Amino acid sequence: QVQLAESGGGFVQAGDSLRLSCAASGRTLSIYAMGWFRQTPGKEREFIANIRWDSTNSVYADSVKGRFIISRDNAKNTVYLQMNSLKPEDTAVYYCAAANQLSIWKNEYDYWGQGTQVTVSS
Repeated sequence: QVQLAESGGGFVQAGDSLRLSCAASGRTLSIYAMGWFRQTPGKEREFIANIRWDSTNSVYADSVKGRFIISRDNAKNTVYLQMNSLKPEDTAVYYCAAANQLSIWKNEYDYWGQGTQVTVSS
């Protein structure tokens, strides 16, 4: 069993940067692929980025490619999402999740955090 806790969300202006963190407890993250998703009211949870357990591969949604960077530090049991050049349309609750294999599909993730709110003002 893995418990995930996101942090780092907040209220920022368009063009600003934020770094989200996802800390794990209960079990090492190093055996899992990790993903970030986001959700706004009334919409499906949307894939943002993922990263292989050993950081050798990552995938990004087109909407964030070139602006967001996913990384992980297995020694710290933590995954990060560096978000640059934020836009109002990036406003959402951001979730991290763990899966047995690299995937863009939310149904393939077994463990989820509670989410952290990111609000980008124009």
